[in-house]
Amino acid sequence: MSSERVFADTNFFLRYLTNDVPEQADAIEQLLKHAADGSLVLITNSLVIAEMVWTLESFYRLPRADVQAKIMAILNTPGLEVVEAETILQAILWYVEKNVDYIDAFNAAWLLNHDLSMILTFNQKHFRRFEQLKVRVPGENG
Repeated sequence: MSSERVFADTNFFLRYLTNDVPEQADAIEQLLKHAADGSLVLITNSLVIAEMVWTLESFYRLPRADVQAKIMAILNTPGLEVVEAETILQAILWYVEKNVDYIDAFNAAWLLNHDLSMILTFNQKHFRRFEQLKVRVPGENG
């Protein structure tokens, strides 16, 4: 018999990571135990991770290193499948290492994972921090 597969949304993880609603965090902890023992498979995606980063930064006002630690914990959760986990991992590392917005780091990692090296953007400040990328500003020669 195969395990039930269910999608876990942003607030699922936020309640657990922040414990700001203890009874919800406790309920999630039970579900995470079921995922760890294989009786349940949790699935999430890159948009959920991006929303978590944004919420932890803007609402909870956590420093980047703390946000990174929480996302790394999610990526290492037994019984959780994270779509594009390798891209997310690279992005959350660059988010701190290169001091760029998470979405810019994700897009840089996504580009490189898809064998793309040229980006059209007006956001030179962040994207020039990725040595592997060539930045082209629309309307400029070259």
